[in-house]
Amino acid sequence: MARFLMLWTLDKTFIPADPKERSAGWGLLMEMIKQDMDKGVVKDWGVFPSEPAGFCIMEGNTVEVMTTTEQYSPYVDFENHLVANVDQTLELIKNLSGEG
Repeated sequence: MARFLMLWTLDKTFIPADPKERSAGWGLLMEMIKQDMDKGVVKDWGVFPSEPAGFCIMEGNTVEVMTTTEQYSPYVDFENHLVANVDQTLELIKNLSGEG
């Protein structure tokens, strides 16, 4: 199963000026995130304090990750990075040295 580091940013054009409306929007977002965590696709999630941005760690195949991120469109933009773990990096080193 692939692991992705996803950097997310809220689209500021959708952020309400009214604090109560903003709070309601955050509440909906957090419910969606908790559901994705319960499904096991999102492994970790965080927000950068005082920024409309943060990160999450996702695991799954490409279609699962695309399906999960698409549900946040157009309110959240994602930059994704496929992550290699220690064993995968050691495999690379073996291949480079001709041992693989």
